[in-house]
Amino acid sequence: MNINKLKWIPTAVGLLLLFSFAGRTNEIRNEKSIVIKSKTVAITFDAGTGSLLALTDVRDGTEMLDGSNNGLRSPWEILLEKNGAVQNLDIGKAKTFQFIKTGDKTATLQWSDFFNIPEPSFKVTVIVNTDGDDQFSRWHITISGVQGYKMSKVSFPKIANIKDMGNEELAVPQWMGELIKSPRGAAGSNPKNYSWSYPGPLSMQFVALYNKDKSGFYAAADDTLSYVKHFGISVDDGRNLSYRMDNFPPYDSTIQSYTLPYHAVVGVFKGDWQDVAMIYRDWGTKQKWCRESRFKNATDFSWANETALWIWNRGRSGNVLTPAEDLKNRLGLPVNVLWHWWHGCAYDDGFPEYFPPREGEELFKRAVLEAAKKDINAIVYMNSYQWGTSTKSFEREGASRWAVRDINGDTKAHVFNIFTRHSLTPMCMATDYWRHKYASLADKAINEYNLGGIYMDQACLNLMCYNRKHGHSHGGGNYWSNSFGLLAEKIRSGNMNDRNITLAGEGGGEGWLPYLNVFLTLAVSKERYAGVGGAATIPLFQAVYHPYAITFGSYSSLVTPPYDELWPEKDRPATTEQLLDAQFNEQFLMEQARSFVWGMQPTIANYHETLSSARSEAINYLLDIAKTRYKNLKYLLHGTFMPAPDIQIPEKTIPISRLSIYAGQKEKVTAFQLKVPLMYASAWKAEDGSVGIALASISSSDLPVRFTMETNKYGLPSSGKIYLVNAREKKLLQTFQNGIIKMNYILPAKELGLLEITSEVQNN
Repeated sequence: MNINKLKWIPTAVGLLLLFSFAGRTNEIRNEKSIVIKSKTVAITFDAGTGSLLALTDVRDGTEMLDGSNNGLRSPWEILLEKNGAVQNLDIGKAKTFQFIKTGDKTATLQWSDFFNIPEPSFKVTVIVNTDGDDQFSRWHITISGVQGYKMSKVSFPKIANIKDMGNEELAVPQWMGELIKSPRGAAGSNPKNYSWSYPGPLSMQFVALYNKDKSGFYAAADDTLSYVKHFGISVDDGRNLSYRMDNFPPYDSTIQSYTLPYHAVVGVFKGDWQDVAMIYRDWGTKQKWCRESRFKNATDFSWANETALWIWNRGRSGNVLTPAEDLKNRLGLPVNVLWHWWHGCAYDDGFPEYFPPREGEELFKRAVLEAAKKDINAIVYMNSYQWGTSTKSFEREGASRWAVRDINGDTKAHVFNIFTRHSLTPMCMATDYWRHKYASLADKAINEYNLGGIYMDQACLNLMCYNRKHGHSHGGGNYWSNSFGLLAEKIRSGNMNDRNITLAGEGGGEGWLPYLNVFLTLAVSKERYAGVGGAATIPLFQAVYHPYAITFGSYSSLVTPPYDELWPEKDRPATTEQLLDAQFNEQFLMEQARSFVWGMQPTIANYHETLSSARSEAINYLLDIAKTRYKNLKYLLHGTFMPAPDIQIPEKTIPISRLSIYAGQKEKVTAFQLKVPLMYASAWKAEDGSVGIALASISSSDLPVRFTMETNKYGLPSSGKIYLVNAREKKLLQTFQNGIIKMNYILPAKELGLLEITSEVQNN
């Protein structure tokens, strides 16, 4: 796939010239339909209206759209405003439609002479092209003659009435990745409207709906510059499912035309979410963000690269750095710290008044220095754009001038802290003021307190700002991610330490690969904060970008959550950080097993020395994971994801705990039941061509590992050796030849390891 290969994007003037010789409206057309096709996909439009009629997999004739609904299927919709009046525009509002078809590959469609739009120059032109070197079509739109109007949203493309494939799954790169089974819901269920923002919680630019035994629908964008957009799936009360991509032009009545600065991608595929990841990876890894990946290029080597285990604790240094030292001594490998609640202000309240630290400057500095002598590094929490509206600094510095404004001119203040009810409001990343403010705080943390880096919470999110005084485009655009890059560079350029600093961000984001060293992907333990039900977490981000991005993090904990000492005393629960019921130990193992096989740096939240005896089995399992992973970094840190061989794995229903991430919300642990596999598996290919199959059992009994592999599907030689590598040893299990691997291995109870498949030469 090569969705970066740009096709002709005509200007508005060029389109007018193009249609000047066409000169025919739909009334005098003889054609009934417009069909363009490639070797894989055919797209059909109505020749009289431009309505989308069909999307067909030409390989087997599978039709992706339900033809029983004969209404107009407008491939676009525009939300238009003038003098306070808002109207939705689609092809049904156009009196005239024209098209030009270029061979069998390209159709140029134009709508003009709209009801309620008196300006004769107002036209909507769409080009759909199937002349690529893969199975996908590329769609482009230009809206001309718009001066005097404001466009708040352009929904394009819109693909209505996608046929029910049966046993459907919807794969979406929401944070790490989500798999929604039966997205239409049951018959008679309420309408659904899914929407995902990119760049932001949507870490990559695609969605895929499929039945893995049939053809699937794939939609993406080939935007290499991180323009804000939303991907959406809607399901009406008749279970009719439609796709749309919402694009956001500058909200500006002075522009004369709008041309989508990237292509929409629409097509068909066969397979499941793993195949979708391979499709997108073929494009994504060719882009600038991978060429400039901080991890891949190693031009900015971070100590975080060598982390064997993260500890995520909160509070004063004795509650954070001391437990980290204990864990490091037990592990014998690098342990580093993600540190919350170190700051002098209350969490989710007093940002960005972080200094001085709550335990005082001298104690804090001394603790950081002593930890550094033991090679324990810390990244400290500093939200990347929130400012507390109740802080003295917010009023004193007139911060509201630099705050994000919505389309109505209001700030986007939001109450996160349910105890104080004080709000935070986002500051505009595109303003020099905020970037200077934040960089000065980072300078203090790095150069005065000698910290190893910053965890920039909400870093991979994106907001649209409608403040005209900030100097960026009004509303839509790509100024946010560009400005974050300027902020990251400003922080790094101010580093006076003798080591490179680590910048971490929340979630995953392809556009942030050049800016951040590590990404906190917490959905590996999603059940702890979202309970059971809804979308399941899948490692889509790792499947696409694992060799380019270090991911870490987990809410995985063996105790109840803590409570910030600076929150109101009246809301403090009677007990915090007390042992969770032992019935939830399997949940901890499950989360850690996922992290291991999904190629993440392992993390434990709220670790204390007493857990090594009180929950010894769980802690020993975690330490084994860290040790085994560290022996296999060429796969689990640097390797490229591959679909694992088919292994029959038994399942078990285990207890799952959900409790607010932070204690004090007057709720008790909520228990759920979840059926999970008793073993997790994944495959990774190293740069030298060898393949590692990671295995992690959470079963109390031994499990058979049986599978058959064709070596050519993994780029392996026809003969070679298979080793088992675990925390204790590396041993030869068997050899293989004739291009076939037949594995029959018994994995002991609650064991983990990596099956390393190599050629004879690689082990000589």
